Formats: sequence, C-alpha cells, structure tokens
Amino acid sequence: MGYKVVVVGATGNVGREMLNILDERAFPIEEIAVLASRRSLGTEVSFGDRTLKTQDLATFDFTGWDMALFAIGSEATREYAPKAASQGCVVIDNSSLYRMDPDVPLVVPEVNADAVLGYTKKNIIANPNCSTAQMVVALKPLHDRAKIKRVVVSTYQSVSGTGKEAIDELWNQTKGMYVPGQEVEPSVYPRQIAFNVIPHIDDFMEDGGTKEEWKMVVETKKILDPAIKLTATCVRVPVFVGHSEALNIEFEEFLDEDEARDILREAPGIMVVDKREDGGYVTPVECVGDFATFISRIRQDSTIENGLNLWCVSDNLRKGAALNAVQIAEALGQKALKKG
Repeated sequence: MGYKVVVVGATGNVGREMLNILDERAFPIEEIAVLASRRSLGTEVSFGDRTLKTQDLATFDFTGWDMALFAIGSEATREYAPKAASQGCVVIDNSSLYRMDPDVPLVVPEVNADAVLGYTKKNIIANPNCSTAQMVVALKPLHDRAKIKRVVVSTYQSVSGTGKEAIDELWNQTKGMYVPGQEVEPSVYPRQIAFNVIPHIDDFMEDGGTKEEWKMVVETKKILDPAIKLTATCVRVPVFVGHSEALNIEFEEFLDEDEARDILREAPGIMVVDKREDGGYVTPVECVGDFATFISRIRQDSTIENGLNLWCVSDNLRKGAALNAVQIAEALGQKALKKG
C-alpha cells in the first residue's frame, strides 16, 4: 500500500527533479498526479519509465490525496496550498511563504525530522531555503558535539536557484561574449552574470542585508538552535547547478579538526572529501545529480579560540529543494501517516 501523491509545478526545474527523486528513491506511491498552471496544461513530464500529462492546478480536487509537493512561487502557493490543506492533503511547500510561520514546521530531515509531527496545525510543512538546507546538515553534528556560538557564511550560489530564465541568461550571455552582435544585456539579474559574480540575492532590506541573507539567519535559528548567531553574505556566481558555501564556525568549546572530520564522515547526508592536495576537494561540477552534501577544506581557525573553517557544496535542485521535500515526505510517512 502506498501514498497518493501530487506534484504541483511539475513542469519546472524543481518539480521535474521531485519526480526524478521520487522514482530514484522508490517512494511508495499508489497513485500520482502532476499539476501545472493553465498555460502549461497538457505538458508531458517523465516519472520513471512513465510519461504523465499535467492537469490544471486551478480546478484540481485534492480530496483523498495524501500529500502534495509544491514547487511553485509564493503567490500561487498562497492561493492553492490552503485549499489543498483544507481538503485533507498534507502540503510540503518549497516556497518561502510558510517557513517562518510558527504553526508550520520547517524541516531538514537529517537535522529535525521529528518536527514533521507539527504538520497537524495547518496541514503544511515548509522546505527551507536552498542555502540554509545544506548548511544546517553540516552544522548539526558539530553542534551536537561542541555547541555552536556563531557562524560566518559566504555563499557562492548557482543560477538554477533563480530558475530556467536565469540558466538561459547565463548560457546566452556566455555565448554572446564570443559572437559579435549576439551580446545579451542583463534582464534576470541586475548585472551581467557571465564571467562575473553578483553580491546580491533577493531584495535588499533596510539594514543593508538581503532577504536571502536574512532567510539563512532566521531559518537556522528555527531549524537548529535559536541561540546560534549567524551572519551571511550571499553571492550569485556563473555556475549552472550547485551551491557552495565557505563556513567559519565558532564553538563554545574546542573541537579538533580531525575529530570534526570524523564526526562529519559519520553524519547522515554528508560526504567528506578532504585531501590536502590539488583537487582534493569537491566543487559544484562534481556534486550535480548527487544526494549528498559534500564537505571539504576542514581546518582549524587559529584567529579565534574555538574555531573551524570548512567548505560545503551541494546540488541546490536536490538537497536544496527537491530531495529535501521528498525526504520530508518519507519522514511524514514513517512518523505520521504510516501507509507505505
């Protein structure tokens, strides 16, 4: 016996990845429906060896369906997630809409899987921001051992985090640099992204930070520990898929780099590749299509009393979005619905 699962936004990058991962992980499915907006109605998407035709989100009845994985923007989610939830279908939402709602659990299964049990208040579970998700997977086992006081994180985020239009912009701008007359002006981003880095993700806030940086701060507190102090600088880089992060972590007590390496090797969802030689680390190119969060460059920070530095890389369409949503669905099934 399996679950009746809906994938909302099935024609987008994350929605298609959700379908791939549901199939790869052999999620117990009795029936599946794929939904899209009217303009994408009838578009076909792949699910394993099957081809599914999208149905209209606006008219779909969620009654009798167990869970819906939402991969659409906040505005559409605001309209349709409460509808699905009120019809008895548990929503796993990838947008930012419900993340900081006190009645909605924000879940990274390697970190706080039991939090899924809080879904009953609104029938909704939130998926965190992509940059937060991979970071807290790395922080959790270290925090359990030595208690983290403060984190300074700089991100190097790929264009797929913005969507297909951003991927196209990077591709076309890059080609245009070499073909006179085919130059492409920025439209998705405020500056050229090809051969450039942009220290700006999401909207600016009054304090000079961006909303992406704010998300990393407040989501880490909600998922991991409200006492952790965190400051972030989020940067868009000309990479198609894969977010990277440089983390500087200050602990309440000393944690040796060798012990940290051993702890991370044993932690769920993490792969340590840390050789002190040319190429002895992971870059975004190697992480694409993988489930793991990769950790490299683990080393002591001698400028503070109890500090470590590390490098963290993950496929943002997977752990940062689709994989985490499917893992939430798995945890929900195991801990609450218990049908599969």
